[in-house]
Amino acid sequence: MSDWITALEGRRVSDERVEFDTPEPTRQAMERTVVTPLVHLGVLDVTGPGADKLLQGQTSAQVDLANGEFAPLTCFCSAKGRMLANAQLLRIDAERYRLILHRGLLEPLRDHLKKFAPFYKSELAIRDDLALLGLIGKEACALAEVRFDVAPPRVWHQAGNGEILLLGHPGPQHRLLICLPLERAEATATRLTEQALPVGNAVWCLQDIQAGLAWLTPAHQDALLPQMINWEALGGVSFKKGCYTGQEVVARAHFRGQVKKRLMRAQLEGDRLPALGAAVADENGKSLGEVVAAELDAYGQVEVLAVLSTKEEAGPLSVDGQAVKLLKLPYPIERLDPEQLAAAST
Repeated sequence: MSDWITALEGRRVSDERVEFDTPEPTRQAMERTVVTPLVHLGVLDVTGPGADKLLQGQTSAQVDLANGEFAPLTCFCSAKGRMLANAQLLRIDAERYRLILHRGLLEPLRDHLKKFAPFYKSELAIRDDLALLGLIGKEACALAEVRFDVAPPRVWHQAGNGEILLLGHPGPQHRLLICLPLERAEATATRLTEQALPVGNAVWCLQDIQAGLAWLTPAHQDALLPQMINWEALGGVSFKKGCYTGQEVVARAHFRGQVKKRLMRAQLEGDRLPALGAAVADENGKSLGEVVAAELDAYGQVEVLAVLSTKEEAGPLSVDGQAVKLLKLPYPIERLDPEQLAAAST
């Protein structure tokens, strides 16, 4: 591991978690602009003359929509339609595409795509030489524009300045994901901390939860249909493209209304973070779903995203003995075509 986070006086609690000695970091993030190392995410590059065709046959995105400006959500499925990973898809140049996804799924996804890569004269590379930073707050866009001399992109769009890429992400506050060479991470982050408070990446993950955005982890690999995390409501599934692995199952579930579980947002009456996969149980102890993301909010209570059954009327629910209060998602549960999002950006 590099020591650039230690140089910023942060510490790696694990491979996926960084913390700083910032008093009440989540509350600070509500009031100030903050910067955080996004160590829970990683980068996989797909390169070669047939990279676009390789991806077109494997991913839920319409690959030609990734045009260097629009950077759509996507996912990769098994033949049974279960997600192997979900990601954001970027086009870097004519023969290079980039995927941002949970770091725990980088190797499994690379190994899965390697089975097809030789047929498309393509190569796959986990980019350990790149770092990811997050900027959050009302001054995030202005700060990024000054520091990187590039207009910040809209949500699910990309903008670049040489080796540095900016990505717009949704949330209750302005959010920018910054992808840059690892060798420049310490100097760039240090400059950003002159105006932005350094905080742990739990703050970014909480905003994902509040945005109703679930990034698949190894805990749920090959277990959920894309619709079970509302992926088609976020523009992550194209129903207008041709075949891709798992497409028939995904399309059938959509057109026949056979989605039996949905992603829901909730708050727990307690401060104990549940494990990923923890059961969401009814008053009789029957499991109606499970937790896919969990973080503490600014008031010390747990906020979660959970995949819950849509077949049964939910009465009182609990997770690890903590009562569940369902919260409203910031988007409607209805199909949002990525083609529509791309057209709106032109």
